[in-house]
Amino acid sequence: MSQPRRPDPEPLKTNDMATVLVGTGIWALALIVLLVFQPDLEQSWWVWTCVAGIVGGAFGVWFIRRKDRRAAARAAPVRAGDDERPGGDPPQGPATV
Repeated sequence: MSQPRRPDPEPLKTNDMATVLVGTGIWALALIVLLVFQPDLEQSWWVWTCVAGIVGGAFGVWFIRRKDRRAAARAAPVRAGDDERPGGDPPQGPATV
């Protein structure tokens, strides 16, 4: 008989932006080194590999910022208090003049 499955651990809190920026910086540094030493035309694929790494890093920065903005927008009504509905409309109550 199999043992009961343990619950999944909580996800780790990481700094995704720092990870992507460091990786992109390493690709940019590699590109600069390659451009300084002017590789042969037969070895020019290294340059394009670095360019692809930089473009991928730029996409990663855009994606993480978009994800963080959406997470902040979802959390904003929760932080505002319980008097707001999930749709974002304020509760309807008696009008005060």
